[in-house]
Amino acid sequence: MTGVTSYIDRYLDEARSVLDALDHEALSNAIEKIRHLRDRNGRMFIVGVGGSAANASHAVNDFRKIGGIESYAPTDNVAELTAWINDESWDRSMERWLRGSRLSDNDALMVLSVGGGNDQTSLNLVRAAEYAKEVGAEVFAIVGRDGGRTGGIADSTILLPPQSDDTITPLTESFQAIVWHLIVTALNEGTAK
Repeated sequence: MTGVTSYIDRYLDEARSVLDALDHEALSNAIEKIRHLRDRNGRMFIVGVGGSAANASHAVNDFRKIGGIESYAPTDNVAELTAWINDESWDRSMERWLRGSRLSDNDALMVLSVGGGNDQTSLNLVRAAEYAKEVGAEVFAIVGRDGGRTGGIADSTILLPPQSDDTITPLTESFQAIVWHLIVTALNEGTAK
């Protein structure tokens, strides 16, 4: 077996392991809470950095178009986000963006993150989640590793358990898409279109 073939086998085995480890109760809980968000005409704000920022943009499209939820991602407006970074700092940028969007207790924040943030990494996501909790918005997290600080703050955390150091980022970011697609399509399950 070549090195590439061996890696392919390991990667796909690890992907199956993440899929098998998904917490069905946590998924069901998130789907029901997001269904209630839609029913009360709440908005969904989705944040992430790096590959998770790209996922946030894609998820906004799906929650709006398929899920029927007014949704936004701060990273979709680079001019505004970088103005907040310039004026307030990277660590406060998403929190300030949410303040400017008048995030309220009728809304929700979804955090997509590989590590969930701590004092050294993705602190902007942590501060956004803390602010969301402060105003009474629901917080959802789709995170890898141990969920980080965001996973501990969230009302609903879907953990994507890491398999190995070299696959944590690609598998977490890949499974973020699987999870949000599951949530979006489940929102309409059993309802007429």
